[in-house]
Amino acid sequence: MEGKTTEQLSAVLKSTRPEAAERYFTKQAASLADEEKPFAAYIRTLFREKGLKQQDIFLKADISENFGYKLIAQEKHTKQRDLILRILLAAGLKLDETNRALKLYGMSPLYPRIKRDAVLIMAIHAGKSSIEDVNALLQKYDMDPLYSGKEE
Repeated sequence: MEGKTTEQLSAVLKSTRPEAAERYFTKQAASLADEEKPFAAYIRTLFREKGLKQQDIFLKADISENFGYKLIAQEKHTKQRDLILRILLAAGLKLDETNRALKLYGMSPLYPRIKRDAVLIMAIHAGKSSIEDVNALLQKYDMDPLYSGKEE
């Protein structure tokens, strides 16, 4: 059974009384986030709602499929915020979705007072999902391109 969208769950919650929370949890179990891996649940839900294929996103992000799947599933963890940003940018997520995903992964959201983050925010608002375009924009302002992990 396919889970419900966030909008569908929100509609159900509008008519659910607090005393019925346990019933809601049971009935909507397939749609609720895995509290052990909230990033994985959130990203998979977003990708499904937007009709995105993970393999297309990894290709666009220039991240190996195997590594990308492990990052999304939270089987592997990276401290490289740029790797997660590559995936989020390649997926064409909005700023609020990007920041929520970063927080769920345990990373700081994009912060407008940091120049590099400000450029990334502008790129997101402009709908830039090409890593090459984002890197060109960063380099235009003498900032490091998004780390790809391939230098190692």
